[in-house]
Amino acid sequence: MADQTMRGEEFEKKAEKKLSGWGLFGSKYEDAADLYEKAANCFKLAKNWDRAGAVYIKLASCHLKLESKHEAASAYVDAANCYKKISVPDAAQSLNQAVNLFLEIGRLNMAARYCKELGELYEQEQDLGKAIDYLERAADLFQSEEVTTSANQCKQKVAQFAAQLEQYPKAIEIFEAIARHSMNNNLLKYSVKGILLNAGICQLCRGDVVAITNSLERYQELDPTFSGTREYKLLADLAASMDEEDVGKFTDVIKEYDSMTRLDPWKTTLLLRAKNALKAKEEEEDDLT
Repeated sequence: MADQTMRGEEFEKKAEKKLSGWGLFGSKYEDAADLYEKAANCFKLAKNWDRAGAVYIKLASCHLKLESKHEAASAYVDAANCYKKISVPDAAQSLNQAVNLFLEIGRLNMAARYCKELGELYEQEQDLGKAIDYLERAADLFQSEEVTTSANQCKQKVAQFAAQLEQYPKAIEIFEAIARHSMNNNLLKYSVKGILLNAGICQLCRGDVVAITNSLERYQELDPTFSGTREYKLLADLAASMDEEDVGKFTDVIKEYDSMTRLDPWKTTLLLRAKNALKAKEEEEDDLT
């Protein structure tokens, strides 16, 4: 490992020497780029991620001097992959540079891919606001390139994060739009009941029984098979227990569904919020009587 670090330092010094010396404009940057590439590979082999990332950024600068924007963007991606192992902010900064360059040269698909990756990085950091920003950008870019499946994946994540941030109307609007769009696609039709369940759970968190009932009617119009599903029954039974302000029944309905179809952490978190709100309402009314 130490040997690789020393080799990396040697290649980096040679690159710096090339840049500071005389020589034809193009050739000195090309020569330096080759040396930086070798230095970065040595630092990677030594698992010296910070040095490798920093050298990839220098490599990107050489490519920009040579007006090779695609190569510069790729170098920023390589830098980000190194920084991911030690510093998410540095990784995000490098990926952002890559995205901007891919946009400049019209590589929208690549820009979308790395916007999505940025969203996932911020998700890891629990910065859901920034994750939403980048995933929305990614969804728009994927949509412009007709990559519908990837666009929908990004939109679903945006809706889930919006719900976690208690932005329920935004989450509901996105889930319902995806469900409507998916009904027109034979490959995506099967996923509609799950998306409508997500939208319905967001409605439950808002605590408006009339809105929930109206939504269930709309969902049946959207997908005539929905009323025969376990997802529909779960939402209808939960709405009824909310209307009756019966926390015990609300809990039992969830337990019964969960015993057959495991609820994921996102759904569990939101249903717990809805249950706690119902419980608070029940206790408040008990205090008044």
